[in-house]
Amino acid sequence: MDRLQQAIAGFQSVDADAAFKTQAAKNLTRWLTEPEFAPYRQQIEWLIDEKKWAGLLDRFYQIMPFGTGGRRGLVGIGPNRMNLWTLGASVQGHAAYLKERFPSTPKLTVALAYDVRQFEDRKKNYNPSLPNPVLHLSSKRFAQYAACVYAANGIASYILPDGTLTPHPPPGGRGEARYLSTPELSFTIRFLHAHGGLNISASHNPPDDNGGKFYDERGGQPVPPDDQIMADLVEQVTVIKAMEWPEAVRSGKIQFLDEAPHKAYIELCRKQSLVKPPRFDEIQVVFTPLHGVGGMGAMEVLTAQGFRVRPVEEQMQPNGQFPNVTDLPNPEFPRSMDRAETLAKSVGADLVIATDPDADRVGAMAPDSAPLAGRASDGSSLPSLARPANPGEAAFHFLTGNQIAALLTHFKLSKLVENGTMPRRPIVAKSLVTSNLVTRIARHFKAQVVDNLLVGFKYIAEVLHQLEETGAYEEIEGTPDDYVIGCEESHGYLVTPHMRDKDSGAASLLLAEMALDCKRAGTNVVAYLHGLEKQFGYFRHEVRNIAMPGVEGKMLMARMLNRLRETPPQTIGDRKVTSIDDLQDENGWLGPFKGATDKAARNVLVFQVGEGVCIALRPSGTEPKAKAYIEVCSAPCPHGMSDADWQKQCAGIDATARQIADAFLALCK
Repeated sequence: MDRLQQAIAGFQSVDADAAFKTQAAKNLTRWLTEPEFAPYRQQIEWLIDEKKWAGLLDRFYQIMPFGTGGRRGLVGIGPNRMNLWTLGASVQGHAAYLKERFPSTPKLTVALAYDVRQFEDRKKNYNPSLPNPVLHLSSKRFAQYAACVYAANGIASYILPDGTLTPHPPPGGRGEARYLSTPELSFTIRFLHAHGGLNISASHNPPDDNGGKFYDERGGQPVPPDDQIMADLVEQVTVIKAMEWPEAVRSGKIQFLDEAPHKAYIELCRKQSLVKPPRFDEIQVVFTPLHGVGGMGAMEVLTAQGFRVRPVEEQMQPNGQFPNVTDLPNPEFPRSMDRAETLAKSVGADLVIATDPDADRVGAMAPDSAPLAGRASDGSSLPSLARPANPGEAAFHFLTGNQIAALLTHFKLSKLVENGTMPRRPIVAKSLVTSNLVTRIARHFKAQVVDNLLVGFKYIAEVLHQLEETGAYEEIEGTPDDYVIGCEESHGYLVTPHMRDKDSGAASLLLAEMALDCKRAGTNVVAYLHGLEKQFGYFRHEVRNIAMPGVEGKMLMARMLNRLRETPPQTIGDRKVTSIDDLQDENGWLGPFKGATDKAARNVLVFQVGEGVCIALRPSGTEPKAKAYIEVCSAPCPHGMSDADWQKQCAGIDATARQIADAFLALCK
């Protein structure tokens, strides 16, 4: 029996749909026989010899789905992994999409960005003694190959030149290679009037992941039905055309970026300032890019605006293995900022800011000189961060994405009122899983609110596009000049309409200015947050992950969602379910599907559990898991209620949220 037949027989031992096994056999046949896949062959044969049937099936049962904006996942061998073939097919399809979208444009251009990642096979999935074309494959190499594919299709790429160093690095960032952050790419597309863009990044995913995310001419990701048109063209790719790098450079189809877009991006972020710049030593901010590219964006904005920034030196160097980061390089998790917290305590800092590897998300911690006992500092079921060892030392409070969203929304709206610069028709936008505290705050300031958006920042960008094109979004009227802020609970914020993706640069500046404004008023950020909770109501959020990796996980996830749709729960815990909203219901408020990508994005179930309790369940579009978002909230603090009684009421909300979350996860098993 040859290796192919061994593998096909081995697939039968895996608990998976028969159609997956059939497709895996077809894809494996191609990769074992066709010349373009010859460099991968020795590793594939080794996997067969080692009888790694589940892993082989997962690598070959499908071509990695081209989701709502591209492909993202494990780097590796096979059509269901990120490699030069899966990226090349995506770029080839994107080239066809651009030609179809701009049929009369003779000179099409795209802007390319890449992050710090490099595949090192940390999980030892491959034989280190055999040739491996994906080992050491970096984001930069992916991006340069993409430029070669675009060039072969007659499309010019703007990309950073080899060996580019930061020309004016902030302290702690000297000498490192230059990168473009995700928000700077969005800005650069608009600045250069490019027809699209590509970002090679896996954001805050584990080190061995990577991806390619595509952008439209507005600097955002395509939304339905455009994303479906692009996905269909990608699926039709049978041949990938690519030039060699030297040939592509000589052809003029590769253009190297200069400093103009970067300088303009930094200045745009600085223009979002709302308060007078700090005096020297008036405030200290600790900053970490978590080994990503944030030192070339958010940190540069802060220092240019006069903030004294203390870098976490051991995390400043761009490094795709994230060697000095605890757990994942994701500011959604408190442990990612443990080194920053230690530094902040030692220097008496007023704020900690962290950006994720591609610097679109931002996280923060703030000192709390009088923490409220019994209140979880991270807003989830995780334990509070360590309390101070020294009696006079302040504890640091981890700010969740929802808390930052509420703080930034209130801070910006209040300062616009104070400065007399509030737009005539102010607009605040957020996803449906982001805290409704943002909605309460926005309505207090008589702002128009879009708060029912699907998950994904491209939907906030689409609000801006509709305002730009039509002067309205659903019942909201205005222009991009009326836009105030857009928020996602996963630490994504946009405070200017001149970009179309979440941006840590301007958001970091407003966070630092908020801390400065509080300090000038004799208070702090945590007290500011507690004041908002009293004024607008206490909101507790739990985000629970339901991990289901591999081909078996995909099947189990589908079964779980189908079961909840067919036999929805009548109660969750001891509480009655009062309404269920299936966003895939074509008779519902979202109407008919605009394509398969729209259907996938709408794979969301929303459960209302009495008053003040809401649960949303959705599978992740980029990771092998589903997420359950639980929100439990109170009314504003009653007039005259004591601090002790209010704290007791908040603790009760915390307990209810944990109980509801545990009960709901039990239903999902």
